[in-house]
Amino acid sequence: MRRRLSVPPTKSALLQVGRQARFLEQGRQMLEKKRDLLTRLVYERLAQYRELRAQTQRELAEAYRWLGIVQMRMGEQMLRQASVGLKPAVAIRVVARSSVGVEYPSVSAEPLPLQPVGLMWTDVSFDEARLRLRELTVTLARLGEAENALWRLLAASRKTQKRVNALKYNIIPRYQATVQHIRAALEEDERNTLFQIKVLRARRAG
Repeated sequence: MRRRLSVPPTKSALLQVGRQARFLEQGRQMLEKKRDLLTRLVYERLAQYRELRAQTQRELAEAYRWLGIVQMRMGEQMLRQASVGLKPAVAIRVVARSSVGVEYPSVSAEPLPLQPVGLMWTDVSFDEARLRLRELTVTLARLGEAENALWRLLAASRKTQKRVNALKYNIIPRYQATVQHIRAALEEDERNTLFQIKVLRARRAG
């Protein structure tokens, strides 16, 4: 890859390339701030994700324990009959959300009152299992949002870091090298012009 831009060594080119180099440097600084903010958000989301994951594992184990209890007490056939026609126990709403330019779905899960079951042969463990599953569903919704947001923020952070590296180690150095080359060429032209002027003056004086 060429270390300099292919531009003529003129004063106008020097001004233009210099402006572009300053603009790129400002862009690099802004991207570094965005990267730092994204990194902070990633660590915050990572802590939230780990906490929710641990909570999900606990609630999942408890929900399965109660499912096992209700299945032993009521039997699989009665359990299926009691579950027929039950309304949802959780209202889930998904909306788009944006953070530092990164979009991800925001999930809100609201527990609803449990629908009473009129069957006389249902066991109290049936309602307890439903309560545990409702709590688990709410936690799973929060975990899904946290995980989705975490991976999208992480991807955006890596993409921003690549852009910072490209500007810092490739693009900006090429512009800076071009500015130095043009300045050196203009200074050399100026020295040659001064030398020629001195030679002409010397000839006229002689």
